[in-house]
Amino acid sequence: MKDSDSAQQQLSLYTEAWSQTDDHLPLHTSIVLFLLSYCELNSVRVFLVCNTAVSTEAWRRRRTKLPQAVDVCCVSVEDVPPLVKGCRLPAAVDGTGQLCRAGLAVVLRHVINKTMEDDPSKNNVLSLLGFKKTCLKACAEVSKWTRLCEIDIPFAVEEHLQNPTNPNQQLPSAITVLERRLSEPVKVHNDDKIRRQKLKEQKQDKRNEFPTALGETNPESKPGQSSESSAELELRAALARLSVAAVPRLTSRENSEIRKVKTADLPPLEHVFAEGLYFTLTDVVLLPCIYHYLYSLQAHAASVLPCLPHLLRWYSRVQQVPGVPRAAEDCGLNLSILHLPTPNHPAPSVGDEPHPDPGQEEMSEQLPFVGGPRPTMTKLKENGIEAVFTPHPCPAWTLPWDSLPEAINPTEGKMSNVRAVRKMQQLNNLVAMVTKLARPGYIVVDFCSGSGHVGIVLAHTLPHCQVVLIENKEESLVRAQRRSAQLGLKNIGFIQANLDYFTGPFHIGVALHACGIATDMVMEHCIQAQAAFVISPCCYGFIQNAVKFTFPKRWVRVVCSTWETASSVDLFRLYANRSGSRD
Repeated sequence: MKDSDSAQQQLSLYTEAWSQTDDHLPLHTSIVLFLLSYCELNSVRVFLVCNTAVSTEAWRRRRTKLPQAVDVCCVSVEDVPPLVKGCRLPAAVDGTGQLCRAGLAVVLRHVINKTMEDDPSKNNVLSLLGFKKTCLKACAEVSKWTRLCEIDIPFAVEEHLQNPTNPNQQLPSAITVLERRLSEPVKVHNDDKIRRQKLKEQKQDKRNEFPTALGETNPESKPGQSSESSAELELRAALARLSVAAVPRLTSRENSEIRKVKTADLPPLEHVFAEGLYFTLTDVVLLPCIYHYLYSLQAHAASVLPCLPHLLRWYSRVQQVPGVPRAAEDCGLNLSILHLPTPNHPAPSVGDEPHPDPGQEEMSEQLPFVGGPRPTMTKLKENGIEAVFTPHPCPAWTLPWDSLPEAINPTEGKMSNVRAVRKMQQLNNLVAMVTKLARPGYIVVDFCSGSGHVGIVLAHTLPHCQVVLIENKEESLVRAQRRSAQLGLKNIGFIQANLDYFTGPFHIGVALHACGIATDMVMEHCIQAQAAFVISPCCYGFIQNAVKFTFPKRWVRVVCSTWETASSVDLFRLYANRSGSRD
């Protein structure tokens, strides 16, 4: 088992190489290399995937612009591991070749976790994951903020860099959204103390500005004290968290005048970094993008940059974070070369209406709806939508649970006995349908696989098929991989990624209780791949509008199993067509 664990710890990271026409690295690659340098993680080998061969002279010239401490080499597309070929880059694969992590946010978060495994003392790296370690954890398909940082801004800057001399110089919409976000006050965990300190410093500034009636200066004022001290309070608090030397600590207790002020009347806090007061993974993602964007605007700085005061201030503050200048220089980003105007904008007034934190999603208001199978069916019936039930296609078929290895049984997934029995019934239904559709050599994908209840059974039952488990939660997928290793399965692979990052071909798609709109995403993925699918949805009474999907749909077609007893009708086909026609 130790050999297996050591093999899993070996990490190879694959990302896109330069274009054929210039030495410009794709922004996703620049971001990955910048984080590796910032974390000082040397135990990862980076492979730049090239479509054409790179000459020795070109490689020698380009290698000088890559982090010298990072092991980097070029590889052709043909030499990329099979699991990586089925994913969008960047992607990282462990030493076994069975577990792949794909997508920018997923890979970056794994780099941070890998760094902490190697050196748990790097608290500055751990803090990149933010409060409760949720920074960029939400899928881009449902999170507007993750989509903005992971996809929209890098792609908008890439498109801009292809035409940097555009005379119109219209700001990309993603950049304007970021500028607006940075202008909003922020709400952070336990910010009351910082806001009271800000109020105290604002009052102190006013006393320093207006002498007493006798012409005496305030005895608490200090020579040379700036009237803008309160405006930099957020930055001092942020840097203090990073343990920067010579940063004054906030006072432990305020005077009675400050303590009596209601929380609603305290001054709001300004953005220091992208998600609020603290430097996180989001800032790591944005820095290479904004650097290249600002660098391309130098010829038009006078007309464009005044429109981005908050972005310029953010750019200036990021450079004060320990480790950032070093990592940027290591990656060929000369942050100080940009001659930018000094950002100057008024702080928001105390009476301004607070805005939500950028990490909080803006969900559209929806009427409350009682979910569950029976209320859902009742609501469909009230709206003239017909549910057609069909007999079970394989009524006598069942998995031989008594003779199967213990690691396949759902009870191994740490669930109650009642739930385990219900899960076994569901597995019977899905595996029966997949077995009927599968042929030797088929690729079967278990979407939203969780800890592998469906995928592991399929891999054991269909030894002549290749089974791939796709799940966004790392802890669930690692548990599934361990169960698979106990069984010695060789026809199984694991991908930690959002659905959009899986691009490989497959023949059958499976999903058991993919939550909410994830079921719709799986169906769309299967339809685009022209693959059959066997799906049991979940929480259809609680679906909400998101970035990629809005409801109601014009029509829905679902094949699913009920969660009733095995003696009930187990499979039904639901045709829902709001226009009145039937599929």
